[in-house]
Order: sequence, then C-alpha cells, then structure tokens
Amino acid sequence: MNSPRDSHPVLTCAEAGEWERRLLQGNESAEWRAMTAAGRAVASAIATDFREIGGLPADARVVVLAGKGHNAGDALIAVRLLREMSPRLRVDVAFVLGERGLRPLVRRAWRDLVGEGGAAVTTLRSVEGAKATGRIDLLIDGIFGFSYRPPLPDVAVNWLQWANRADVRLRAAVDLPSGWDEAASFRADFTYATGIVKAPLLSARSAGRLRYLDLGFFAETDDANAQDRVLRPEILDGLRRLRPAQSDKRSYGHVMLVGGSRIYPGAIMLAAQSALHSGVGLVTAAVPETLAPAYAAAVPEVMWVGCPETEEGGLALEAHGLIRARGERATAWMLGPGLGRERETMALVESLVGTATVPVVLDADALQPAIVEAGAAPRVLTPHAGEFKRIAGEDAPGLRDFARSDRVTVLKGPVTQVCAGGTIWHAFGGGPVLARGGSGDVLAGLTGGLLAHTPKDAVGAAGRAVVWHGLAADHEARERGQVAVRTLDLVKALGPALRG
Repeated sequence: MNSPRDSHPVLTCAEAGEWERRLLQGNESAEWRAMTAAGRAVASAIATDFREIGGLPADARVVVLAGKGHNAGDALIAVRLLREMSPRLRVDVAFVLGERGLRPLVRRAWRDLVGEGGAAVTTLRSVEGAKATGRIDLLIDGIFGFSYRPPLPDVAVNWLQWANRADVRLRAAVDLPSGWDEAASFRADFTYATGIVKAPLLSARSAGRLRYLDLGFFAETDDANAQDRVLRPEILDGLRRLRPAQSDKRSYGHVMLVGGSRIYPGAIMLAAQSALHSGVGLVTAAVPETLAPAYAAAVPEVMWVGCPETEEGGLALEAHGLIRARGERATAWMLGPGLGRERETMALVESLVGTATVPVVLDADALQPAIVEAGAAPRVLTPHAGEFKRIAGEDAPGLRDFARSDRVTVLKGPVTQVCAGGTIWHAFGGGPVLARGGSGDVLAGLTGGLLAHTPKDAVGAAGRAVVWHGLAADHEARERGQVAVRTLDLVKALGPALRG
C-alpha cells in the first residue's frame, strides 16, 4: 500500500513548507494556480459536506476570517466560487490582522471577490460589529496557516472567541484551524487540508473532521520514508475496474466467518452481509445451530453452518472439527462479531486461530490477548480504543510498536488508523454516522471479504476496507443526514460509494 495512488505522506509544517518551495519555486503564476486549485477544492468540499445538514442555502450568510497569508487567499477564492454556485450568497470578510501587509495574491483574491460580488460582499471592521449580524450559515477560518507560531495575538483571540460562540451552522478551517494547539484555537466542524496533510492535524482536537484535498503536489514524486500517510479513495480503483470475462466464484476468494450467539444474534448477520458486498466469491458462516435456519432464510447467498452451542447460546468447543472442515478451503477467516465471552467459546476461537493456515481477521469479542497471540497465521486486528487497551495492556507501547509487520492493526476512531511495520495510514472518512452499534461488524465483514480476495496483501485489504467503509458512511450522511441512518444502511451504501 505504498504506491503514490494509494496514499500520500503526512509532513511536518517545516517539511510541508520546504516541499511547496521546491514545487512552486517562488513563481507567482504557479502560486496563483495552486491557490486557485485550493480555493476550488475547498468550495467543492464545503458544498458537499453541507449536504449532511440539508445543503448550503441559496441565500446563505458566509463570514470569512482572513489573515495575511495564502490560506486567506484560499478562503477568499473558495467563497467567490461558492457565490458562482449560489449568486445570492452574502459574504462578510473580517481581516483579523488588518488589511495592510496582505500578500499580493491574497489582495488579488480579495479584489476578485469584491469585483464579482459587489454589494453582497462587505467588510467586518470589529468583533462588536460581527456580534450584531445574527445567525451565520458558514464561517471559514483563514487567519493562520502552517507557518503560524504561537502565541495567538490578542486581536486574533478576540475574533476566535466570537467565532467559537457564534450561532453558526458549519465552521470550516482552511488547511489548519488557527491556533490549533492553543486553548483559544478555532473550533472547526471540518478542516480542509490543502495539498499536504500537516502533522499537527492528526492530534489537533479543534480540527473537527478532516478532509484531504489533493492538489497534485505529489504527482511527480513522494516522500516514501514518511511513517504517517493519508489514505486516498484511489486505493479502491482496482475494485472499480471490469472483472475478467473468464472468471468464476473461485477467482475472488472464500471467506469463513465465525460468530454469533443468542445474546448477540445480529452482529454476525451484519458482517456476513458486508462480506457479500466486498466482491468475495464465497462466504461461509459458522453460527450457533438455533440461529442458522433464520439466517439462511434471510441471506441465502451465505453458506450457513449450524454448530453445536452452549447452554447460553454461544458456540461450543465441540464445534471445532465441523468449523475446521467447512472452512478448509477458505482463503481467509474472520472471527468475532456477536460471539459473547463464554469461556468455552473463547477456548474454541483460540483453538481455531491457533491452527489457522490462512490470514485471519479478529474483531469484537475475539480481541482477547490469548487469541491475538495464538498461532502464526498473519492477522488483521480491528479494535476500537477500549479493545486496543485490552489486547495491548495498560502499559502497552503505542500503536506503531504494537502492530508488527505480520499483525496489521486497524484502530477505529474519528480518524481510523491502519498500522503495520512502523507505518500508520490514516483514513479521514466516516464521521459520526459510524458512532452506532454494528458499524464495526460491517467493517469486519468487509475486511474479511477483501482479505479473502487478496490474502497476501493484508495491509492493502485493511486499507481498502477502511476507506470503503468511510465512503459509505459519508454517502449516507449526505443522503439521509447524520441521525436517521441505520447500520444496515451502511451495507446498502457500499455499492453507491464504490461507484461514486
């Protein structure tokens, strides 16, 4: 997963500055093209993300907090382009650090905005004046970029305090939220990283949801040594191509799922359905015998294996031989969703993993220290923060040290991280739509299906699953909003997300 099309490096602010200097070479025309591209990308991304709350109103009120540097120019160009989409937009611009000393290209962007916007574009002269303006649909922060050095000047603090308290539907930061590591920093709903993802974004609590806007800065070359990288939608391009005409179900792998219990009957069903949507050729699922008939009626494409169960409704240890026999032709296994934590079930799963000869995905209740360490088969672990602490220990090393090259770890969170061999790939998709029960089961099934298709590329399978899962969540948020989404809707959105 190191090809330039799959991911791009995350750079420190100093490294990003040097990269841009080498790329643009101080050429004003090249800098203006880059600024215009950034503004266009920000405008498009804002319009898209606004769909999660019903879309940007045609007569929206927009406020821009502008500094003197190029990210202010990005913001001003973005607003001008938003006005082209919706000519009734009203724009107020506050030059937080004053208008004297604006960089030439920022001044050019301001002139273009005023020239095209006319009376619909005004200047805010003071925080007091801003307070009197009422509700704001969109507030864009373009005060400081990656060249910012603390502390925040008092005048910026005053504006940012107002911005963070104002009645605003969506707050957007260009590149980095101003004062990102300070208490008074701009609190963004979305931060749009233009051209290069800067390292502070990965830990900035005020950044909100992150978007990477690729401007082609890495089209010719890449920092291949970067240990932090951002995953790109292009990682899914292989799944978007025509499949060979002379292929059959055996061409695309066979995944064996193990999970389910009477206590948690739905989790393995969600995992099975997402595995089916992964494009894998065959799906077999071992579940407690009392659940199998209903599952087979609901999802007949899966080969359901009813297994002996415990008195409490979990998988019994005596199911080991049956599961091994039915899964012997699988190219990958996925274990965990809905298992429960009965001692007998845990012993069964540990034994299955310990004797596995193909890669395995471990999720949910299968994420126990003894199971994670069992056997020698390559594995993909998919914990959330609490599960990671359970398998790594209270005094465990960080993710980078825990995730060995043969043990890919997918740490789920607001920014999901895929780690192996010292490199962390960051995925920015998803957001609050994934903060609901069952979304992890969908990811686990998708990962298992993709791993079965490419069993020798566990890192790539995990990366594709995480990106695809996030795109499906983004699709649903834009179509239905963030609230009225069922987890099963994520499965149904996998097709549109891949085609989109």
